Amino acid sequence: MSLISYWSFDETKGYVVKNEVTGKENYINYVFNNAKFKRPSCPERRPGIKGNSLLFDGFSTWIEDDEGIMKRKIEEITIEAWIMSRCYEYSEDNEITAIINQHNNEKIQGFIFGLKKFNELAFKVAINKEWYEVSSYEKTIPLHIWTYVAAVFNGKKGYMELYINGERVAYREVPKISQITPTDESLVIGKTNNSKKLDECEISCFCGLIDELKVYNEALNENQIKGIYNQYILELNGKLPNTYIEIDRKIYNGDKHRPVYHLIAPGCWMNEPHAPLYFKGKYHIFFQHNPHGPIWRQIHWGHLISDDMIHWKDLPWALIPEKGKIDENGCWSGSAIVDNEKPIIVYTAIDPNTKAQCITLAMSTYSDDEDIELKKWVKLGKPIIKQDMTIETEKGKMHFNHFRDPFIWKEDGIYYALVGTGFQKDGESTGGAALLYISTDLYHWEYKKPFYVGNYNKYPKTGEIWELPVFLPIGKDKEGNTKYIFLVNPYFLDSNNIYSNRYVWYWIGTWDKNTLSFVPDSEKPDLFDLGEHFTGPSGFVDPKGRTIIFSITQGRRPRKDEYLSGWAHNAGLPIHIYLREDGKLGLDVISEIKSLRKKEYINIRDVPLKQANKMIEFIKDDCIEIELEIEKGEANEVGINVRRSPDGLEETCICYKSSTKEIFIDRTKSTLNKEYETGIQGGFIDINEDTLKLHIFLDKSMIEVFINNLKVLTSRIYPVRNDSLGLLLRANDKVDTVKIKKLIIWQMKAIFE
Repeated sequence: MSLISYWSFDETKGYVVKNEVTGKENYINYVFNNAKFKRPSCPERRPGIKGNSLLFDGFSTWIEDDEGIMKRKIEEITIEAWIMSRCYEYSEDNEITAIINQHNNEKIQGFIFGLKKFNELAFKVAINKEWYEVSSYEKTIPLHIWTYVAAVFNGKKGYMELYINGERVAYREVPKISQITPTDESLVIGKTNNSKKLDECEISCFCGLIDELKVYNEALNENQIKGIYNQYILELNGKLPNTYIEIDRKIYNGDKHRPVYHLIAPGCWMNEPHAPLYFKGKYHIFFQHNPHGPIWRQIHWGHLISDDMIHWKDLPWALIPEKGKIDENGCWSGSAIVDNEKPIIVYTAIDPNTKAQCITLAMSTYSDDEDIELKKWVKLGKPIIKQDMTIETEKGKMHFNHFRDPFIWKEDGIYYALVGTGFQKDGESTGGAALLYISTDLYHWEYKKPFYVGNYNKYPKTGEIWELPVFLPIGKDKEGNTKYIFLVNPYFLDSNNIYSNRYVWYWIGTWDKNTLSFVPDSEKPDLFDLGEHFTGPSGFVDPKGRTIIFSITQGRRPRKDEYLSGWAHNAGLPIHIYLREDGKLGLDVISEIKSLRKKEYINIRDVPLKQANKMIEFIKDDCIEIELEIEKGEANEVGINVRRSPDGLEETCICYKSSTKEIFIDRTKSTLNKEYETGIQGGFIDINEDTLKLHIFLDKSMIEVFINNLKVLTSRIYPVRNDSLGLLLRANDKVDTVKIKKLIIWQMKAIFE
């Protein structure tokens, strides 16, 4: 056997790998080699089949050799490697994601060996201006298990072969006495030559571990390959290493913008947390997740567990897209219910017949394994609710393929489901909607009526489609009537709509289960959060009887910086909502947040504003909780500036203006980076008292402000300067009349340490 290239990946650190045959060192491309938002760190090595292996993160890790092996024609070649896939490879056009390649697809030159959609092993070579490909088809590479793979091209005898764990899984004939056409492209490991980009991310990068990558300039036969595999297994004493393959949160340590005490995915892309449930003393939350990179693509259901809804522990994905299954194109949002000791997930998938969004479910295996962490789920694999395009209302018919995000509950033995959609008439959107379905067994559902339909013409910010409907009790009014909140996330057919991904709307009203009617107190919708980052609502009633709302906080920063950070988005803090005595919606962070208070910086009461400012000069922190009560006196504007640099060139102002009854966050000076979104966010709120009460949470780029238990204002800021950590209490005039009634500031703990 003539070995021409061999990468053992046994380096323990550093930015290069060595070709053991040629002695040449190749640079490893990796997003954190020259990190922008934290200290640089080396590409990750983890235990491999022999020594170490190299982790390819799925979007930024690859190795390039400008010489490679394809500068001349090749008559025979064998490639072998050990790989462990973190997640299934995914390509809309079913192209190959390379383990190793040196090819030019347009010019029909070279070769590529790697994985197609859902980890189908594939090998493609260029011969006389034609591509020849061999694929493993149904025999795919499993996730999270070390797998030996090999590809063989024999131009003399005219065949190509693929092997998995020493067994031949594919064979095809090619012209005899043929050669692979050479190319001037570089040899690349872990990324397809000339790969496509999506939102700054390379989307043809391998996601997982590679070890013992070897290339021979001869075609090994079946016995030789089986012998190589068996020798590896013998040296391993028959047991493959159980290497940790999941995203390591520690790689993000020191990121100046990544929150540390908010719920956040281990890494890469996160969207709305959803389907909260409580089971056997544990809280569960799931979330939309792409583990392949910080972009919206190939959505999984991430899974976290907690004792208190504050401290979270990572669990394996609950749901993943699977080949040939109803959720092949993504496991989209839904909700959860515990029914007769059986946790059940109801979620959005794609109907294989109509190609439209539909609703399906998955069941926990708890009844079989008694695992209270609910790590395993079994999918039903077929729709339980389909979009019925014959449904017609006075607002018209539904928009096709906009039928998603079921919210379910059970009442007096009957299951209810709301499904988000939207209506259109004569080609014009008329309003978002939630449709109501009922069932007696969770598997067979009957459409009843529109639960509620919006008025897009009158309230255009409420969207053309409604996503993520949430319907929960919030308490009784003075007459003893139970009041409910109905929340929706607006969606716009034009993704560039100025209102897109900025708001959540709600109505408070009554529910008559006999007539299946929700009657809002007012037709006019109310804005849940006065900022422009709080989206993706979900919720449930916890064991204490509290109604809890979860959300995603949109990052709203340039895509290139999400790529350079390696992550995108995080959840807001869990919010307890309730009906106040005055009939308004009351809200605040759940009381369990107190467990994160690490150190009390200051605790003062009844102090003039100027004096209070001197007392807080020493506080320099970006992970704090603030309880602030201000007697406005005669000042029109009062508040606090946060994330302030010593010279005030960077700062963010949180302020209440009495004359207009507005709360706002002024981000005009929040960052010196001109590429970032700034401006003023806020809105009307009548606090109806002389004391302004602000409950503020700062967590790196996160700001959440709860105002007099009436409203919340969520925003994002991205200061450039490392010294933008200060605070300054403020009033625009008549400062001497302003008193700080209460000011307590705590340093906060990280929740994933």
